[in-house]
Amino acid sequence: MKSLTFTSWLKPILILFFILIVTMMVSLFLGSVRVGLSDIINILFFRVKEGTDATILLKIRLPRILNAAIVGGALAISGAVFQALLRNPLADPYILGISGGSAFGAIVAIVLGLDIILGGFSLLPIFAFFGGAISIYMIYSIAKSRGKISIHSLLLIGVIFNAFFAALIMFITSIVDFNKVGDIVFWLMGNITSPSFLVLGMTSLYVFIGSLLLFFKAKEFNLICLGEESASQMGVDLEKPKRLSFFAASLITGAVVSIAGLIGFVGLIVPHAVRFVIG
Repeated sequence: MKSLTFTSWLKPILILFFILIVTMMVSLFLGSVRVGLSDIINILFFRVKEGTDATILLKIRLPRILNAAIVGGALAISGAVFQALLRNPLADPYILGISGGSAFGAIVAIVLGLDIILGGFSLLPIFAFFGGAISIYMIYSIAKSRGKISIHSLLLIGVIFNAFFAALIMFITSIVDFNKVGDIVFWLMGNITSPSFLVLGMTSLYVFIGSLLLFFKAKEFNLICLGEESASQMGVDLEKPKRLSFFAASLITGAVVSIAGLIGFVGLIVPHAVRFVIG
């Protein structure tokens, strides 16, 4: 792993951020209905909210673009953290069972008919988030022994929880009304829908706070990658960063899974791709 200074990684990060902004701007033009540049400028910067173009841009394309950016960034951060925490290059945000809990919560909402929109707000993300939060608490409680977290126990229990929730979801899907099966499969496949700005704001808050906490522990994560024994010899209090990384990364994952479903590969591939660029 390359040793990097502040200036050495600032430039590639600014370049990648610029590419992200350009990609988001270009995405505003893409769709079955053409929206011109002048119309986009008027709608975004001069608050023109009337007409079909404004509806398409503000209620469909812009929320979907922001959703994709938030979900992709959050899964990438969580993937990098779990790869450091578990010292496993194949780790991703879904490996510890959080996604299984979120998926089960969402499926319960769909089966009970609570995925409907009330006042422009769907209850499904709430059920999914609380399903993930309960999974986090249960996994942590079982994995903790004598005030310490065993990485091997954490990984094993997470895999067991994922398998357990997968079995429950398959069972529910097999007995539920046929009309709801399509909704369940669609959610499990993962999707970038057009959530309300309220939902986007709440999700962004979770992701921002969690990412900020994790950012300040970056040095500890690098040392943990070398092994717990080596990190301890270098003065790292292992239990604090392990607890923080587990809860922060899990809550980030639960938050984005609750609005986007199960989107694979991003949390696995992006951290490795970024390491090639920045180290």
